[in-house]
Amino acid sequence: MFPTLPSLSGLLWKIPWRLSAPRKARQRFRLKQVDSVISALQASGVQTKSLDRALELPKEHEMPAKDKYTVFSAKSRGYRKGIHKVPKWTRITQRVNPRGF
Repeated sequence: MFPTLPSLSGLLWKIPWRLSAPRKARQRFRLKQVDSVISALQASGVQTKSLDRALELPKEHEMPAKDKYTVFSAKSRGYRKGIHKVPKWTRITQRVNPRGF
């Protein structure tokens, strides 16, 4: 048996073309966690610019599925790509996308 070479087996990094159901569930869970932190900060009476910006973002239950699992991409066909193909997609907010796409 010989080890397979990347040149023979195709892509070295294999990213699935769509999110699985458990990964979608984890994404919804992360969005809900962020919502709970924002509401806790609001209830504590903290006043900051970043909190004001966070309060303008839609909550998880207000977001359409298209915005939860995809992001705008000018290079992709249909101008959307899966959120899991974005680097550091668990650490940056993707709640606001351009209108009309």
